[in-house]
Order: sequence, then structure tokens, then C-alpha cells
Amino acid sequence: MTNQLDGNSEQTLAKERQFHDRWASAIDIDGIRVKDYFEACTAPENRFILRQIGEVRDKLLLDLGCGAGENSVYFAQRGARCIAADYSPGMVRVALQLAEKNGVKIEGCTANAMALEFPDNHFDLVYAANLLHHIPDPIIALNEMHRVLKPGGKACFWDPLKHNPIINIYRQLATEVRTEDEHPLDIEIVKSVRALFDCVAYDTFWLISLWTFLRFYLIEKVDPNQERYWKKIIIEKDRIQPSYQRLEKLDEILKKIPGAKRMCWNLAVVATK
Repeated sequence: MTNQLDGNSEQTLAKERQFHDRWASAIDIDGIRVKDYFEACTAPENRFILRQIGEVRDKLLLDLGCGAGENSVYFAQRGARCIAADYSPGMVRVALQLAEKNGVKIEGCTANAMALEFPDNHFDLVYAANLLHHIPDPIIALNEMHRVLKPGGKACFWDPLKHNPIINIYRQLATEVRTEDEHPLDIEIVKSVRALFDCVAYDTFWLISLWTFLRFYLIEKVDPNQERYWKKIIIEKDRIQPSYQRLEKLDEILKKIPGAKRMCWNLAVVATK
């Protein structure tokens, strides 16, 4: 089953493809440490998702919006059968190269998250990292994720939220490493997920710990258009760890205040069909 896209959506997706193809051409796969993207202290979103989904061995997993393929490779190393799908052919090629370098096999294909060419009730897991805020209509993508999942299957995604003023200033500064059409999510999207799925777990991350980003900019003078901060926090996890872990503990306390969760940078969701 596919969805008909309007002209504006097709134009937006075309620009996204061009941006990510250019990015893919500059990726150094030798510098990608796959494990860190899921197990580093500065990867709280994926640590949350891993706790929720449990064992992945022999599960059929769709890595939707696979990017450089860190996710597919990580899950394949743990025994999942992974399909790395992205609207950018360049990113799919990088994902396949990363898998080969890490000694695992994955499948790769180009895919439009709003019109997936997979049958109903097909996957055990659909994983999407930093994808929905690039989609013209994320609700359509969520419906597609639900459709292709088997009953009892899990949809897992994490994306940035739109509410925090500090991270919005960063977005205004980092214009060269973002696409102009991306739209960070409203936390109310959780209600839409709950309307689709039987069981939903979610959390938000990076509140006071956003000080890490401020330190990059104000103290270390790191140009946000030269280095992607959300990559830097993974690459430099060991240096950041002592301060980050203290700030994360404060985040857990502050998130208990009504309305505080919406002020975090990222939202992570695991939903069971």
C-alpha cells in the first residue's frame, strides 16, 4: 500500500535527498564506532530504546532512515536481520560499506517513509533515528511504520523536540549542517502514537545537560557549522562523561516537574502494535 504525495512533499523530499547524498559523500566510515551510538553515556535515547525492546536476535528489523548505517550494523551484530532503508541512495551505499567493514551482512534499499513498499505485518521491529522531523507529514510515516509491523512488533524512534529555546538558538546558528525544511517534533505527537499503537513507552532527554552544547559554543568556540554537535557528543564521550553524568542525574529529577519533559532536546518512543 502506498500514499500519494503532493507536489510540495515531493519537492521537500528531493531537497532532503540531495542534502543527505552530499553528506554521505563526505563520511569517513573508518571513523564510525558503531557501539558508541547505542551504549555511550551521551546516547541516552538509544540506551532507553534498547531497554524497551529486549532481545533482537533473529528478528526482522527495518532501519528506516538508516543514514550511515550505524543502527543496522549494531543490530546485525546482535543477530537481527536488518534492512537499511533511506531516501538517500548515497546513505544506503555508506550503510552497506559500514556493514562490510564491520563483518556483518545487511540488505539495503531506497525507501520513502511515507509510502513504504513492504507488505503489511512484515517486520518484527521498525527503528527510525532522527527521521520523522525530516518527513513532510510524520503522521503518515507513523501509520506506515504501524502497517508494516507484525502484531506485537515494535516501532522505535527518536527525534528532536521543538520547544526548548536554547536548542532553537543552536538550530538558527547551525544552518549549514541542517536542512531548511526539517521540523522538530511537538511532544503532542505522543498522543498520535498512542492512538495508533496498543502500548507506548516514551521519555525525553537533554535538559540541563544541554550545557554540553553551550560549552562547545561559548567556551570551546566550536563552530556549529563546521562540526555537528550531535556527532561530537558521541565521538568525545569519554571527555564529556564526568560532567554529562552529573547533569543527567539533575535532568532525571527536573523531568518530574510538570511540563519539564517537553523542554528537553530529544524524544524517544517505543510503541508496540
